[in-house]
Amino acid sequence: MLQKLVRKKEFRSAIALFFASLFFTVGVSACSGPSVKSTKVDASSAAVQRSNAVDPAITLKEVIQRGEVKIAVPDDFPPFGSIDAEMNVRGYDIDVAGLVAKGIGVKLQLVPVIGNYRIPFLQTKRVDMVISSLGRNKDREKIISFSIPYAPFYSGIYGGADLKAADYAGLSGHTVGVTQGALEDLELTKNLTEGKIEGVTVKRFANNSLTASALVSRQVELIATGNVVANKLIRNNPDNRIQQKFVMKNSPCHVGLRQGDVQLLEKVNSILTNARQSGELDKLSKKWFGEPLGDLPMA
Repeated sequence: MLQKLVRKKEFRSAIALFFASLFFTVGVSACSGPSVKSTKVDASSAAVQRSNAVDPAITLKEVIQRGEVKIAVPDDFPPFGSIDAEMNVRGYDIDVAGLVAKGIGVKLQLVPVIGNYRIPFLQTKRVDMVISSLGRNKDREKIISFSIPYAPFYSGIYGGADLKAADYAGLSGHTVGVTQGALEDLELTKNLTEGKIEGVTVKRFANNSLTASALVSRQVELIATGNVVANKLIRNNPDNRIQQKFVMKNSPCHVGLRQGDVQLLEKVNSILTNARQSGELDKLSKKWFGEPLGDLPMA
């Protein structure tokens, strides 16, 4: 919440700035530790002053002086982050946030946010960084900085072991399920159209659960979905012998930081590099995704 001392004019300016930032971000869009406290922040409280980081060490200095790092994490996207029975946030991203806080040597304050608010919270200094299954693209690179990858995330085509489909052309003559409006829907539509591939029946469903269920119940022969959804589906339905056919789009997750926070970026990259080399991230990947970390790129 904004403090009472903020004058009405400043308040209106802050609100306008926040929503302008939010609009731009949505337009460009399409992982034993320190003591932890979790703060659920509503959207209105994000209307604070814009980051003006020109000193490359400014945020790292502030974090160390504060003795606490504030990290935006998901609470509605398992296994990256979700609320457990005790109302605690748990998941891969939460564990990675713990590693980062421990590496810096400070306490961890978790700030659960939904997807559209991740970058605005970072830009308006509600958080020091974002660890929330954040993908890297050219549009986002114009407004924030990214760490090296810390988690695998990709979209693929999945189906029964007896069905062959090594590429988009192999989908011809088959029925493919996909979550309506999702990244996979956009990617599938684009490639079928650009490749002029005919004979593919695409069935769209309201959410990932319905898409996954459609494959199990044989409403569709194949589905286009993310590896996280697919891995859970494969584990829960071993008799269906579901396999990955091919990767549609590879988009590993990165930590998001404000542009100009050079020393904090270097510190985070060092922590993630050590965690990759020591096998800590591999253990977390097996714990939450059910598969090894794999060969992530270094940038």
